[in-house]
Amino acid sequence: MAASGTESVTLPVLGMTCASCQHHVEEALRATQGVESARVDLMAHRATITFDPAKSAPEALVEAIRGAGYDAVLPRAGEQGAQRQSDDVAESAQKAWVTLIAGAAAMVLAMPLGGDMGVAGRIQMHLLPWLYAASPNELRWALLAITTAVAAWAGRGIYLSAIRALRHGSTNMNTLVSLGTAVAYAYSAFATLRPAPGRSVYFDAVLLILGFLLLGKALEARAKRRALEALNSLSRLRPVTARRVVDGVQTVVPLEEIRPGDDVLVLPGERFPVDAAIVEGRTTVDESMLTGESTPLERTVGGKVLAGSLNYDGVVVCRAQSLGEATVLAQITRMVEQAQGSRAPMERLADRASAIFVPTVLGLAVATFAGWMLASGSLELALANTVAVLVIACPCAMGLAVPAALTVAVGRGAQLGVLLKGGEALERLGKLDAVVLDKTGTLTIGRPVLQAVHSLDAVEKSSAADNLNSSTAVAAASSASEDDLLRLAAAAEERSNHPLAHAVVDAARQRGLSWKAAEEVQILPGRGLSARVEGRHCLLGNQALFAEFMVKLPAAIAPPDPGVTRLWMTLDRQPAGYFDAKDALRPEAAEAVAELQRAGLRVVMLTGDSKAAAEPIARQAGISEVEAGLDPSGKLERIRALQKQGLRVAMVGDGINDAAALAQADAGIAMGSGADLAQEAGDVLLLRTQPKSIPAALGLAKSTLRIMRQNLGWAVGYNIVGIPLAAGVLYPAFHILLTPWIAAAAMAMSSVCVVTNSLRLRAWQP
Repeated sequence: MAASGTESVTLPVLGMTCASCQHHVEEALRATQGVESARVDLMAHRATITFDPAKSAPEALVEAIRGAGYDAVLPRAGEQGAQRQSDDVAESAQKAWVTLIAGAAAMVLAMPLGGDMGVAGRIQMHLLPWLYAASPNELRWALLAITTAVAAWAGRGIYLSAIRALRHGSTNMNTLVSLGTAVAYAYSAFATLRPAPGRSVYFDAVLLILGFLLLGKALEARAKRRALEALNSLSRLRPVTARRVVDGVQTVVPLEEIRPGDDVLVLPGERFPVDAAIVEGRTTVDESMLTGESTPLERTVGGKVLAGSLNYDGVVVCRAQSLGEATVLAQITRMVEQAQGSRAPMERLADRASAIFVPTVLGLAVATFAGWMLASGSLELALANTVAVLVIACPCAMGLAVPAALTVAVGRGAQLGVLLKGGEALERLGKLDAVVLDKTGTLTIGRPVLQAVHSLDAVEKSSAADNLNSSTAVAAASSASEDDLLRLAAAAEERSNHPLAHAVVDAARQRGLSWKAAEEVQILPGRGLSARVEGRHCLLGNQALFAEFMVKLPAAIAPPDPGVTRLWMTLDRQPAGYFDAKDALRPEAAEAVAELQRAGLRVVMLTGDSKAAAEPIARQAGISEVEAGLDPSGKLERIRALQKQGLRVAMVGDGINDAAALAQADAGIAMGSGADLAQEAGDVLLLRTQPKSIPAALGLAKSTLRIMRQNLGWAVGYNIVGIPLAAGVLYPAFHILLTPWIAAAAMAMSSVCVVTNSLRLRAWQP
């Protein structure tokens, strides 16, 4: 989120090919007056900039990007920018095939010019005798004309990019290709103008190098689009129109005209255009694209529906609540965009290597040329191997190794209801030793049911009635006192979002009770709350709260049953009663805990609840380490204690009480819901409040780290092996050399392999 007084804008950036391009654009933007931060996403080809509108404007940011040698479009032309990117991919593919065909034709035309008649040459001579009857000079001039025309048409963007980069004192992937093809073309042109025995031409290599580069770019761009598919599918979920209902008359209007409070009609098979509450009708809703919940959910009057979710089988009228950027769909999309554009710590290694990669390769190319000239004295061999070194090197693969995997993983996580907040969070999530779980709302359903209401006044009256042998009086006194107690407690707890508060309010409503709104409500995290109800000071909470207020609770009360949580209440500092509530373990909790333990993780449960309420839940879940009665600071200290033991700890929680512990943990996992994305403390947000999402998130993170390492290993290994091979290190022993066009094909495929390997995460399953 932009700071006060600043604005944030996202601009499509065209022309980036590798990590060095990304770095140059970022540096150019950060050097622009008024820019506070700039983050460039190589995968999605966009830049997100936070700037001071009083000092800069979007037009200036576009000019800064263009000044760095790339192109950009203004936000209002976002669709145009996306279309331009799509057109560029189609144009690259077209140019690639034309250039490769021209390169193959050039190879055929150049065959008669070679002195050594191999098997291929003899076959071609038999098939095309007229070609060998042509004059060598005519063939050279024909090759020069074809290569000049095709290279100028197909390679124009590559050469201009290299020239712009050099003009700004930088280098990139296009620098290597441009230099390699320029050297091959210049020597071939010289050999055409001044033919001499032993002077070869490399026109076919020029065309094939450009063709393979363009083909690689087109394939890479298509793979990137597939990597971004999850985000694109989210952006397509929201309809562009809605059926607004006014006085029973429906009108189809643009979605931008809908306002909060408007009634909207949604038919079966349509998607809900806004976050809303149903006011008429009944249906089932598919929220799988938003929360990963595959089971259709029933919604009746009063039920909430989310923009982008699919209305299955009912005709419903719903009242608009959240619109546009305030909808859950927009929030999820924004979080996924931010996460995909973030940097993982592992990426820093690739960034550092990419920054010095091109200058290093240029140095190696010079060394290769000098070495071959000294060793063989052959200008042709020296040139061929130098060009091969220039074009086989591929910084793109290193630049894409981490962001490609991160982009796919974040998108796949969103499809599964796991929102990863960035690359750093993902790396931490994949390197854990222990998982700490909150109890209420995480392991349990989080909706305790009130088991009993105990009025201390009713207990006293009950004892007196027993002495008088009047059972009727007992029942009447007890019922009246319980209802009064429950009514006052519900008035105070109505302002709280704690699960026990819901239990009290639900029970009061079931009894048909009504109450006046409480005043001066103050939430005391981890302990309870205080409020003024009907003129009386009311405290509701655990024993720690009353010890803090020095209120002495009755000692003769029997302890709660196992698994029961007790909520005490005082009125005007005098004990008035207590409520017993019981929560249930989530159906998948034990299985999820077992899965975490099988993964070698230490599982601990921390809760603010009493030991008597916590231990039965822990036993059912299969957790042996339990600490109960902890307030937020107690949970925080326990996390720190585990970290001091050298453990990397994840904290899983769902409430305000867990915010500090979530922030302190190496990885904070917030159990959210599809209707509430306010959990800011966690690194990961689970849209489905199901424990099985926890091992799923950890498993996805580990798989992603594995793919990242594979990508980096491939990118580094490819260059370590490929560059010396192109330089001719195997020639002295095995007489093996790489022709420039084979080197170009290998270069083009290297970055495609990295992105394709990352795409395996699209099919990842928990």
